[in-house]
Amino acid sequence: MKVRRSNRLVDMTRYLMEHPRTLVSLKFFSERYGSAKSSISEDLSIVKHTFHTWGEGRLETIPGASGGAVLTSFYSKENAQRAIDNLVAAVNDDSRLLPGGYVYLSDLIGRPDILRQVGRLIATQYVDKDVDVIMTVETKGIPIAQSVAMYMNKPFVIVRNSSHITEGPTVSVNYVSGSVRRIKKMELSRRTLSAGANVVVVDDFMKGGGTLNGMHSLIKEFDANLVGMTVLAEGNATNGKRLVDNCTALIKVDAEDGETKSITARPGNFMTTVFD
Repeated sequence: MKVRRSNRLVDMTRYLMEHPRTLVSLKFFSERYGSAKSSISEDLSIVKHTFHTWGEGRLETIPGASGGAVLTSFYSKENAQRAIDNLVAAVNDDSRLLPGGYVYLSDLIGRPDILRQVGRLIATQYVDKDVDVIMTVETKGIPIAQSVAMYMNKPFVIVRNSSHITEGPTVSVNYVSGSVRRIKKMELSRRTLSAGANVVVVDDFMKGGGTLNGMHSLIKEFDANLVGMTVLAEGNATNGKRLVDNCTALIKVDAEDGETKSITARPGNFMTTVFD
């Protein structure tokens, strides 16, 4: 069935966005729309120009019989700054302060628009990195990891605080909680991570960094490689000390939990880490 160009462009863009970082052949689109490959190439040029103009990603075309098109979603610097400012405005609310200097973020993590921004921001940081797996810890980091995995088209794995019979054999490590200075345990199924895999760790909130440090130790137990660690928000460090020093934060939250309770949110080190 012959398809009009306007319809082709809409469906082609939708398909590429639903299959990021996947090589889609010209033959596939040609047969899908009943159009010549030359027409498909012209359509892809329009899509490529549009994504570049709006700073929403990069469309690469690969020539040859086995070639095609690959869409990589990411933010331009301007769009990333706009998304960061949006997160800062959403978090900058004194009513979010919880005991112990923690910040209430569950409502934001439950919003699809916020999750899309966070997922694409983190995917932007690792756009040119070789990544195999996204890792997070239960429970609040799961929606963030899922969003990142969607934009990077990579699987995500969940580190558990206690073993589940449905996980099968697991590998466990003990780690020191950076906030309460207690020994805790985390576990990961042996089937979820392969030796040599390149892993990106994501989470919702970092205070002392103990959970992130524990996941790093777990990655080492699998003989896998840590590519980087990124969190939605970074809070005040416990006693001014962190157990990790190589983590990227989208926003930084200065929380005062004394007689005067207040929250001051500002951009984290994401912009300087990714774009400078």
